[in-house]
Amino acid sequence: MIKLSKGGAYLINGVDIIEDNADAAAAVKARTGKDVDKEKAIEGTIAYGILKSHNTSGNMDKLKIKFDKLTSHDITFVGIIQTARASGLEKFPIPYVLTNCHNSLCAVGGTINEDDHMFGLSCAKRYGGIYVPPHQAVIHQFAREMLAGGGRMILGSDSHTRYGALGTMAMGEGGPELVKQLLNQTYDIDRPGVIGVYMTGKPSKGVGPQDVAIALIGAVFANGYVKNKVLEFVGPGVADLSADFRIGVDVMTTETTCLSSIWKTDDKIKDFFDIHERSEDYKQLDPADVAYYDGMITIDLDKVKPMIAMPFHPSNAYTIDEVNANLKDVLHEVEERAKVSFGDKVSFSLQDKIKNGRLYVDQGVIAGCAGGGFENICAAADILNGCYIGADEFTLNVYPASTPIYMELMKNGCAATLLETGAILKTAFCGPCFGAGDTPANGAFSIRHSTRNFPNREGSKVQNGQIASVALMDARSIAATAANKGYLTPATEMEERIGAYKYHFDSNIYKNRVFDSKGVADPSIEIKFGPNIKDWPQMCELPENLVLRVVSEIHDPVTTTDELIPSGETSSYRSNPLGLAEFTLSRKDPEYVGRAKEMQKAQNALMEGGDVFAAKPDLKEVMDIITKQYPDAAGNIGYGSTIFAVKPGDGSAREQAASCQKVLGGWANIANEYATKRYRSNLINWGMLPFIIKEGDLPFKNLDYIYIPGIRKAIENKTGVIKAYNVGNGLSEFDLTLGDLTDEEREIILKGCLINYNRI
Repeated sequence: MIKLSKGGAYLINGVDIIEDNADAAAAVKARTGKDVDKEKAIEGTIAYGILKSHNTSGNMDKLKIKFDKLTSHDITFVGIIQTARASGLEKFPIPYVLTNCHNSLCAVGGTINEDDHMFGLSCAKRYGGIYVPPHQAVIHQFAREMLAGGGRMILGSDSHTRYGALGTMAMGEGGPELVKQLLNQTYDIDRPGVIGVYMTGKPSKGVGPQDVAIALIGAVFANGYVKNKVLEFVGPGVADLSADFRIGVDVMTTETTCLSSIWKTDDKIKDFFDIHERSEDYKQLDPADVAYYDGMITIDLDKVKPMIAMPFHPSNAYTIDEVNANLKDVLHEVEERAKVSFGDKVSFSLQDKIKNGRLYVDQGVIAGCAGGGFENICAAADILNGCYIGADEFTLNVYPASTPIYMELMKNGCAATLLETGAILKTAFCGPCFGAGDTPANGAFSIRHSTRNFPNREGSKVQNGQIASVALMDARSIAATAANKGYLTPATEMEERIGAYKYHFDSNIYKNRVFDSKGVADPSIEIKFGPNIKDWPQMCELPENLVLRVVSEIHDPVTTTDELIPSGETSSYRSNPLGLAEFTLSRKDPEYVGRAKEMQKAQNALMEGGDVFAAKPDLKEVMDIITKQYPDAAGNIGYGSTIFAVKPGDGSAREQAASCQKVLGGWANIANEYATKRYRSNLINWGMLPFIIKEGDLPFKNLDYIYIPGIRKAIENKTGVIKAYNVGNGLSEFDLTLGDLTDEEREIILKGCLINYNRI
């Protein structure tokens, strides 16, 4: 089904793969009649051409990218604009779309969600942006319908910013990277590797995009095959996939940990732009006659079966047939994995979901940027036609990804078909993807065509003794399961009911409701601030020496951003840095906030000219030990906290996973590696040191103190190995590194954060 090359590979005329080995040059010449030029072949990928056209550095190894457009939603745009305002923002220099699809329930926290929306609308008017009201469209569907274009690059403050199927290289990053673009700065990265995804064959009826995506994620997540690289989809199998199908695979590439994605384009993508009245935005994209990829993934679409990603990660992939054939073993494995995250906090079991030898689920959801597409919902309606979900525990909720899609489902009868089954249709909303809305009962098992199934993404709260779980599936198999009233069923077992529907886009829905400044700013507009919208607190420069206290120690194989700062109930506080910080690590380590605040007292006393030792008495003994070896240590020193995690930062792009630690006095993370570039970038942009320590026995434990002398000078001098000390009875030396840092990133860390970098 899926094969990974051991090394690089050449693609000849978009069809023939030649793996890079001792015989590759001869094989390429035999196919093309020309000597192979590897450097030129590297430039032959679609990705290279798009990156080159957006690079401003003049050096394709060290990229400085300027994007064409930006997009954010309502739990990110307030913080981004507040940061940009503090840094001197006067006007949005490129189109910036503010969508409202995360806090659109406007329920939790009184008025504060709608206050954020009014802030966004007033900023769109003042700075010259675009404002999409709540329930009109989820962020990525609006971008597909109205923003994407062939050869463009879009940056979004949501990790699933992926529009590669439409010929747009899009990236999801933390808010500070958007701030840089708003301030006419650049996105600075080393040129990423490009991995080819070569598709052959055609999916069986009943197999959908989520099935292909889960199979892909399962093949590459754990081994890091595509980490921080660009996936380029090529091969003859692409032509047999509709635009909607490609989009459904593409959006899930985020879960592979790749940097971005791009697809070859053709008449089906041209039709997409024609339907959306943007024919001029189509561009045909193909790799060169000879293109070189840093790796090659081959997917035989004929062999992909209905898949399920069992709790609690999209890479926990099985075929549905495998699960049904090995129920007890698979469920036991899931329960064992859960112990890693939950420990003894809550009792978790799925064994009671087995009834008469079959697995029954309690809820189905088809939603968001992954599941809410037109074809997915039409296919679900066809499979369910004439069936009823029943009057027992099982429920089915469907969220079309945009109002235009909803309108077309009403016109073609699919909406009525679904409602007749007992399903509920809801407006465009991302809640089921991050734990807001449709929270199942305690102990329940939900199947969802959405983006993630991390712990608590369904809305349960382990710290309160509540636990539910989510498995990811395609809309087609969710519908098949619903038709059987909750018995886990692959769509391929149903009769071949899925028909074809032509989509008609009603542009008036957006023309009459979306505010578009057309890029014209109006400085006379007063920004509307609700009482929850707060400015960022003052942050100081990096001192010469640091004393850090380890206030949390996490040994899970991977730590998600949901665990660093929870989703769901915290969404209403994303506009309030101090209020949100109270939730930091609350699901993973409830004692973190109190410990971080205790350490922060010392830094606050230092900054205010007070008595550090009165604020944090045990620091006197720590400093006595340090000054025996470093008599001048206290001359230019800072006090703060750090956490250790094996591999933090998988998942969301949310900058708050880093900024909340900073607001509570965090100066660093220490990790064996960082799960994603975007989390590491968030740390840097908030002035936090992204330390790396080699795997093995840790030279410190939770609540230990660490002394790092000369850290400022080490950053300035680009020191490779940084000496640190565990402060115990004496000083025990160990090594830390920081990985590659650009000159700008070093300066941001030295200044203390991106705001200071732009303000000072």
